[in-house]
Amino acid sequence: MTLRQLEILRAVVRYRTTVAAARQLGLSQPAVSNALKTMEAQAGFALFERINNRLFPTREAQELYAQAEAIFAHHDLFATKLRDLKESRAGQLRIVATPPIGYGIIPAALKRFLAERPQVRVFFDVRRYEGVVESVETSLAELGFALGLEAHPTLHSEAVFAGEMVCVMKPGHPLAKKKIVSATDMRDHPFIALERGTRLGEAVRDAFSKAGAPFRFAVEVRYCNTACVLADSGVGIAVVDPFSPFAGNGYGLVTRPFAPTTRAVAYATWSTARPLSRLAQAFLAEVHASARALGPRPAAAASSS
Repeated sequence: MTLRQLEILRAVVRYRTTVAAARQLGLSQPAVSNALKTMEAQAGFALFERINNRLFPTREAQELYAQAEAIFAHHDLFATKLRDLKESRAGQLRIVATPPIGYGIIPAALKRFLAERPQVRVFFDVRRYEGVVESVETSLAELGFALGLEAHPTLHSEAVFAGEMVCVMKPGHPLAKKKIVSATDMRDHPFIALERGTRLGEAVRDAFSKAGAPFRFAVEVRYCNTACVLADSGVGIAVVDPFSPFAGNGYGLVTRPFAPTTRAVAYATWSTARPLSRLAQAFLAEVHASARALGPRPAAAASSS
């Protein structure tokens, strides 16, 4: 029997008349009657007893009905799985990010993403820039996120948002009165620097050099989040990416634009060897939404390979 025939059999067993079964299935009554005759001819035995214009399933038909229920239960599960895949509501996703994005953007994106997809499982890790690139290249992660991503021959990259480096300080700091804090304004204040050799650390040093300002620091750290923690503790002021000051519940820091303007562009990246899954595409859309919500203006769409 075909699935359609089993569907007709189920309907007749449930509703006991060909008229009611036809109405339920959206068929004509003759079509249902003809289908029953065909099924009985194929089976070689009667499926129903006809009593007072009603159809009562034989024992054999009842056994077929029980088996049909199991078949359609599996069919429903298959249809649900297909719908979940189509709507990106099931599966697994592995993502990695550098700290500024991992702590500043990804949490909000994950919250919305998973709220609509309770069957999805996500692996998420925060790593150094080199670790993000390596994880995506070796397929340990499908999606990676990093600031200032360089072109790689084995990776696609897409700018998801852009901002500018900002100066952070405790409320009440003398420089908090200024609308824009320049590199030269910092010469007489304890400064928390980003580590030499890191992308953002070199970008800040280059900005000081362009401004002709001396680059002197009291503390040097690798991560912007660490600089924000120290600034919040009153150790000094810092120049960081535009996302770290608002990570988690924020630090209560005053933020001011930094001059000269120093761009901080964040990228998503994935392997050129395989297209993004529908699940990864859906998550990437949530990252774009999170970026817009935080305030830094979206970067122009860009990709490289």
